[in-house]
Amino acid sequence: MDDTNLEDRLNELVKEFGEAANPQHKKLASLADEAQADRKKLEKSINSLQESLDYLRVCIKYQLFDLEATRRENEYLRKLLESDGD
Repeated sequence: MDDTNLEDRLNELVKEFGEAANPQHKKLASLADEAQADRKKLEKSINSLQESLDYLRVCIKYQLFDLEATRRENEYLRKLLESDGD
């Protein structure tokens, strides 16, 4: 077999396999597109969840700060009441 004949046969085989695999290829391509869309939605959900968790952390830190400040104020006011009572 010479090179041109072999190349022609290979091209024919590629065409045959390409046409036979075309419906499967389309199906795989659509599944890949769906998977990519689902991945993007999942990433968006994860980012949204991360932002919510960050906001929650800030709120908790503020609540702890406010609680500590309230305790300090209570302690100071109790000392004032005790010193006035003496």
